[in-house]
Amino acid sequence: MDPLLIKRIVEAALLASSQPLTVVQLNGLFPLDEPAPEGGIGQALEALQAECADRGVELVEVASGWRYQVKSEVHAWVARLWTERQVKYTRATLETLALIAYRQPITRGEIEQVRGVATNSNIIKALEEREWIRVVGHRDMPGRPELLGTTKGFLDYFGLKRLDELPPLSELKDFGELEPQLQFEPEAKDAGDAMPLGDIDAGSADADNDTDTEDTDTGSDTVDATDAGDVPPHTAATDEDDALADDGDSTGVEEE
Repeated sequence: MDPLLIKRIVEAALLASSQPLTVVQLNGLFPLDEPAPEGGIGQALEALQAECADRGVELVEVASGWRYQVKSEVHAWVARLWTERQVKYTRATLETLALIAYRQPITRGEIEQVRGVATNSNIIKALEEREWIRVVGHRDMPGRPELLGTTKGFLDYFGLKRLDELPPLSELKDFGELEPQLQFEPEAKDAGDAMPLGDIDAGSADADNDTDTEDTDTGSDTVDATDAGDVPPHTAATDEDDALADDGDSTGVEEE
């Protein structure tokens, strides 16, 4: 089959699809009696990537596959086309998401231990509804608290292929630096008690145990017991007034 035709088919499929496409899915576009030659899809993707060098879009591989996306340098102008209301996130939400991303698998109790405040259940619920986090197992300890980890949807949204592509915490002061579409809500009155994102790594070192060695690829029970517990501190400040949106809506969409 003509390599130019393969490239055109791959380009059209990526532009027509609302989701990233894998190489396997792209190969599936070709009939069995006339398949794409071995390596043909990869060569087409490389050629299309090179052609985007001087364009306003780029072809990137994220966790779920390949997709076209707007380049960051022109994002501010293109964003004016999107008329839907932007989701605004509290600092408590982004701190919780950052802890899950960098310290996964992690329990809600361990998140609260690092942040020093009780976490509003609406924050966890909203992140799950956004399909950015999921339950990956249970801690083998009394109460069997849920272990939380990130999803492919989280990686796709931030344009990442793997978790090791996350910037080092020493270089990241605000989680919003990853994605210009993330918007902050004004600080709530209790937000001052929360730990700055740049201090997460140091705060985690003071926790009773390190969860870096946990296996996030399985939903099976883990055997590492901790004495950190998963019970929110009753006397600590809470994020009750610092949920995803000021109106308490777990979707995080700010009312006009």
